[in-house]
Amino acid sequence: MLIAKDIKKIYTTGSGEVRAVDGISLHIRKGESVAIVGPSGAGKSTLLHILGGLDRPDSGSVAIGGEEIYSISDSRRARARNRKIGFIFQFYHLLPEFTALENVMMPALIGNIPNAKKRAKELLETVGLGDRVDHKPGELSGGESQRVAIARALINAPDVLLCDEPTGNLDSKNSGSIYELLLGIKVKYGTAIAIVTHDETVCTRTDRSIRLKDGRVV
Repeated sequence: MLIAKDIKKIYTTGSGEVRAVDGISLHIRKGESVAIVGPSGAGKSTLLHILGGLDRPDSGSVAIGGEEIYSISDSRRARARNRKIGFIFQFYHLLPEFTALENVMMPALIGNIPNAKKRAKELLETVGLGDRVDHKPGELSGGESQRVAIARALINAPDVLLCDEPTGNLDSKNSGSIYELLLGIKVKYGTAIAIVTHDETVCTRTDRSIRLKDGRVV
């Protein structure tokens, strides 16, 4: 489903080179859940952004569903992100002027996916927010906002969900329910999920864990 080979990303600072990602290779299979863990500065978020086509690596390759995303044009890569990848971030990035339903519909409208409204309503039901479709982000709790973000990430039926500290802004109770929801989605839809996190307990819930330190798999 997702194959990365020898990914490298190096930044130059006043004090020298920082090897944010230093030769990482990994394979995430269809329907598999993987936790990517490690201390701050280990390269977790940089790796996730590269896997999702948001940040071009200095070298190496990333293929999703058999398509190598850094050997195609920017426009094709943008379409691949829209159709094949769902993103969930620590900060929900909901558009405040739109309702929960409209926020969830947005990627489908951009990608010209049919029946966007019907699918958005179904996904909000799936994440437990069937009664909040007309609420705007300012009227939702943190946990509810993240559920809207999860529904939005699923609207185009992506091959893989990439989650960057998805519970970083939530208390322990809401964090637990979000992880249960994400892993339930894996079972229901067969979506591959990669979760970047500092939370070591997530490793006990996922199929596999990958530990990073100084930009390398350890």
